[in-house]
Amino acid sequence: GGVFAECEDVKEIEAFDWPDPKYLNLESVVGDTRYAHERGLAVFGGMWCPFFHVLADFFGMENYFCKMYTHPEVVHAATERVVDFYVRANRMVLRETAKYLTAGFFGNDFGTQLNLMVSPECFDEFLLPYLKRIIETIREAGLKVAMHSCGAIGRVIPRLIDAGVEILHPLQAQAAGMDAVSLSQYKKDLIFMGGVDTQRLLPFGTAREVYDEVLRLRGLFGEGFIVSPSHEALLPNVPYENVVAMAEAAKA
Repeated sequence: GGVFAECEDVKEIEAFDWPDPKYLNLESVVGDTRYAHERGLAVFGGMWCPFFHVLADFFGMENYFCKMYTHPEVVHAATERVVDFYVRANRMVLRETAKYLTAGFFGNDFGTQLNLMVSPECFDEFLLPYLKRIIETIREAGLKVAMHSCGAIGRVIPRLIDAGVEILHPLQAQAAGMDAVSLSQYKKDLIFMGGVDTQRLLPFGTAREVYDEVLRLRGLFGEGFIVSPSHEALLPNVPYENVVAMAEAAKA
């Protein structure tokens, strides 16, 4: 249910013991970012800022979505508090790491395999304004804006572009409407990162199939494409040969 499962009053949100980012210890993240930069890697970083997930935990996901209709003022009050934390924290992190970064990177999973988790109308009211606040912290640091969302988010991609997202990750290839042909309509406005299917192709396909698929994706997306799995990780069920095939096709 979460700590706010039964909450119907903004005063309860205000009375909660919210964390203060001044207590964050940034030593390790600054050191790791510098280490990667000094070795010539492209580095995407910053606070992950998963406010959508945090709110789903605080309310319970079903309660969270229902309260968007029954108690919108409570949802906004909690969202403000969570996003305030991430905005302040992200500015702290980027102040120390922006000089080592290629892009500012943050993420929230807004999609299921078939559709958005909430309606576009709820997205516009309860999510988009807060995404814009996080995006602004990245732009203030002079960085490209990279955003992660798993799932079928095609219905709001134009909104994300208008909000300032420049790099979209991870392109969940098997999710509805997230295939490369459908997404290529946005290639003038977005850099795509991902798209190499981790649900079927990478774990169960042959190295030749992986190689050919990467070449197909490169052809569809053109120069604005970063070859990457359709999720943020290569899981243990992906054969080594398929990883090598993906890397070789990226450089072919």
